[in-house]
Amino acid sequence: METAERFRAAVEKGQLAELDGLFTDDIRLYSPVKFTPFEGKPMVLGLFGVLLRTFEDFRYIGHFEGTAETSTDGEEAPSAILLFRATMNGKQIHGIDLLQFDGAGRVKEFTVMVRPQSAVHALGQAVLAGLVADGLVPKAVDR
Repeated sequence: METAERFRAAVEKGQLAELDGLFTDDIRLYSPVKFTPFEGKPMVLGLFGVLLRTFEDFRYIGHFEGTAETSTDGEEAPSAILLFRATMNGKQIHGIDLLQFDGAGRVKEFTVMVRPQSAVHALGQAVLAGLVADGLVPKAVDR
């Protein structure tokens, strides 16, 4: 799938602007650190901006293609899985990105899975701090 290869190249080169044309306007990103998805192209692009700053030594190490049912509508969609490795704050992270495509070949749903649990926790904290710093989510109010 051409979109998966273009996505991979853009992420590996840190070219956030290249991702814009690869996503649907109503893209949903399912994250390991948040129960509900991130929704809409502006939020997902903002999230990728944070992720590209947060991961160190990010690299894709594998690629699989097929079809899978989406979380959004339960329909089978062309899909690609990209396996990755990265480091964050000295912790080795293993993960997969599941990209699911619409009829035009754009990414309509994106699911990220990460291990180990300690990396998920650290990633959640770093992503939240980055989203707050970029003004994409409000700062949590201490109670």
